[in-house]
Amino acid sequence: MMTVNRDFPDSSPFELRQPSDQRIPFVFNSPHSGRFYPPTFILQSQLDAHTIRRSEDCFVDQLFASAVMLGAPLMLAHFPRAYLDVNREPYELDPKMFLEPLPSFANGHSARVAGGLGTIPRLVGEGQEIYAQKFHISEALGRIDSIYKPYHLMLGNVLATTCARFGYGVLVDCHSMPASIRFPESGMRPDFIIGDRFGTSCAPELASAAIQLLREMGYVVAHNKPYAGGYITEHYGRPLKHMHALQIEVNRGLYLNENTYEKKPGFEQLQRDIGLFLADLVSLPDFYFLDTPLAAE
Repeated sequence: MMTVNRDFPDSSPFELRQPSDQRIPFVFNSPHSGRFYPPTFILQSQLDAHTIRRSEDCFVDQLFASAVMLGAPLMLAHFPRAYLDVNREPYELDPKMFLEPLPSFANGHSARVAGGLGTIPRLVGEGQEIYAQKFHISEALGRIDSIYKPYHLMLGNVLATTCARFGYGVLVDCHSMPASIRFPESGMRPDFIIGDRFGTSCAPELASAAIQLLREMGYVVAHNKPYAGGYITEHYGRPLKHMHALQIEVNRGLYLNENTYEKKPGFEQLQRDIGLFLADLVSLPDFYFLDTPLAAE
């Protein structure tokens, strides 16, 4: 049971959409597509309601909605990434943001904190400061206790249940990236980036199959650069224990006007293509995921 959060008094900050029967060992997760910005949060911010959405993975939950029809659970956030980022360690906190010193258990020195993108982000988009002034550390710890921890508890439970039922599990972490992303060598824009933490978070056959399937559909696909996967991919991906995690980044330029946050005419076609891609991905043979010895206890 989730703790009630004062910023979400009338609805859950996140949800798990379940098929009537989970038929496949896949779980999909959209942690950054939340579109509800609590009024109390907006009052804390110096950004307007438009600019504060710069880090949002707009409509990614809708792009991957067909996962449920295929027989897989889909977990998604309603809270925005600018408010709380569950794709971080629990306590990656920026000491410059708070009135009091960080607690001893916090990680205030990670690269993500230095970039303004900790568990409680300091920045959105291209470096816009979210908050007008410092605030109490208790506010950050409250968001972590009431939303972050229950989110990961639910995600961890559904993954454990999946592994117990099927003998292995596959987590697909779904994200979007700005249209400005380019290959440094050629200047080409990747349509998708597949991340597997440089081969450590899943069976190599899974990442290779995902890349090949998308390329066969005519998309430009990169592997691990510049996005190899965040905390979720790293934390849950344990291929030696038959738990695989893969990150998928979709270029927003394919489906979104990034100035107005409105869907482009190509949204529905991309949604259909992703549905076809997922249908093929979840049909991969079991030996892709089970032909790896269990890690020594």
